[in-house]
Amino acid sequence: MTAHPSPAATLAASGSVAPLPAVDRLRPRRSCLAVPGSNPRFLEKAQGLPADQVFLDLEDACAPLAKPEARHTIVKFLNEGDWTGKTRVVRVNDWTTEWTYRDVVTVVEGAGPNLDCIMLPKVQDAQQIVALDLLLTQIEKTMGFEVGRIGIEAQIENAQGLNNVNEIAQASPRIETIIFGPADFMASINMKSLVVGEQPPGYPADAYHYILMKILMAARANNLQAIDGPYLQIRNVDGFREVAGRAAALGFDGKWVLHPGQVDAANEVFSPSQEDYDHAELILDAYEYCTSEAGGKKGSAMLGDEMIDEASRKMALVIAGKGRAAGMQRTSSFEIPEA
Repeated sequence: MTAHPSPAATLAASGSVAPLPAVDRLRPRRSCLAVPGSNPRFLEKAQGLPADQVFLDLEDACAPLAKPEARHTIVKFLNEGDWTGKTRVVRVNDWTTEWTYRDVVTVVEGAGPNLDCIMLPKVQDAQQIVALDLLLTQIEKTMGFEVGRIGIEAQIENAQGLNNVNEIAQASPRIETIIFGPADFMASINMKSLVVGEQPPGYPADAYHYILMKILMAARANNLQAIDGPYLQIRNVDGFREVAGRAAALGFDGKWVLHPGQVDAANEVFSPSQEDYDHAELILDAYEYCTSEAGGKKGSAMLGDEMIDEASRKMALVIAGKGRAAGMQRTSSFEIPEA
């Protein structure tokens, strides 16, 4: 059987793919706030909310007649707004529409230095990511921007996209996240439910488990983040916490929020508890000491009643990393054990 190179590898070999600059693609994304790009009042308010990421939406949140003007509104707010501490993203329309190329050209040419990522919805195959990568590269070269700095977020919203998610995740070095889009996905597979994010009636297990796990595996295999989609019952914060908790338990990095009331809940759910964060930092300190010359160059050691080793260190790195990204502070310190 002949092995076929990935789209990214093919482009790299031809010199057409954007080089990978020194960009931190693993940004905090516990809460990803959706904001209609056509609503200046919401765009103003979003700047003061404690969301890790804000995406200004040109797709479903904008009526067709409002999209052309919304592009320019987004450019204005990206350039003039205060988005300190937030990842700045614009969701364009999908490639099957007549709006996509103009969305990308207008927004990136107008506000490229103040933009972190473009989110592409309804991604069905790797070539759609490649096309966006090439368009971004052309704009960056034309405008004199750093080539490759702007990332891509790929949204999976139908069965074909899920089947191709591994290839999509490998399609460009710009990709930062794989996102689950539940509403369109539910419609695409004829799921028996009208409540986005909730379980369909008549099915006793988690109907989204396979979908979420497949997205998560594709993301982790390619060192990407996995983001869960929205929960549309915006005033049901308890329901949001329950759904977000399932995704967080699997290992997802964050979730979309549609209302200011969901932001704090997402930040809490996708951050480790103080106890877990402290424990993870202690494991890292203890392992570093026990493997050192002073600690006896041991491959494992005891931390209280717990044996720790290299596997423990790897697990602790995940929790400690999430805590550090959330700005958490330690409340305990490692003490060298008495001989």
